[in-house]
Amino acid sequence: MDLKQIEYFVRVAELGSFTRASVVLNVAQPALSRQVRLLEVELRQNLLVRNGRGASPTEAGKLLLEHGRGILHQVERAREELGRVRGALAGQVALGLPPSLAKVLTVPLTRAARSQLPDAALSISEGLSVSLREALVTGRLDIALLYNTLPTPGIEATALLHEELFLVQRRVPASRRARAAPITLRELAAIPLVIPTRPNAMRMLVESELARLGCRPQIALEIDGVPAILDLVADGAGSAVLSMNAVATSGKASNYITRPIRTPSLRSELSLAVSSLRPATLTQQAMLALLRETLGTVLTTA
Repeated sequence: MDLKQIEYFVRVAELGSFTRASVVLNVAQPALSRQVRLLEVELRQNLLVRNGRGASPTEAGKLLLEHGRGILHQVERAREELGRVRGALAGQVALGLPPSLAKVLTVPLTRAARSQLPDAALSISEGLSVSLREALVTGRLDIALLYNTLPTPGIEATALLHEELFLVQRRVPASRRARAAPITLRELAAIPLVIPTRPNAMRMLVESELARLGCRPQIALEIDGVPAILDLVADGAGSAVLSMNAVATSGKASNYITRPIRTPSLRSELSLAVSSLRPATLTQQAMLALLRETLGTVLTTA
């Protein structure tokens, strides 16, 4: 395999068309098709299903697509490092953020990066901690903020802070002035919850902590995405377990009662994660420092 063949295949698979890929790559379509075919011959597997509507990856193609993205990402990082002649902090940094943090962190972090690292390009992806962790392993991300991450080969994670989780319930007219009374963790097991699907980090935390008490959560609905969960809570579908930050940034905090969970409390751990297998570039190191600084400012003022 050579890098050009991998790049050609990745672009065709992503765009679903040899025609579109040839335009993006500025390569004649016959030459593009020939290089992808040579790659298939070398690997002795069909990587794409070609039809009148375009091209889609086979199972083998999907596997190569994931690895190919990581390979191209790392090659670009090597070029950036070797091409630095003025000591400028340049190049792209790929950052992964969980949805609850992406909402409050993206704008201030982008603003700070433009000001302090003007020659660097920041790419931000939003996703659940599980998918962000996988992207770190395959090399598609350089840095990620992860909730309740487990030890993973190839990933170095540093705990940054702990967020307390609350029981979030609909505020009805009669409870406008009601006191948000604490609830015990054991009592939480009897309350119908609107909760993300496995393997969401918060879902796994709730289940594991209840299991320590010999209990299981009562699941009313499973749905991913904080906005959707809060909408369902407001509609009376059940209660939720979320951080105060998730409720405060929803724009509808007055619609909910947030009740502390006690004996024991539920705390979600936020970690800063990087690959332990690939050396961080100077630009990535500078972005790490900027991320820590911005995160501290945002969460302090939230």
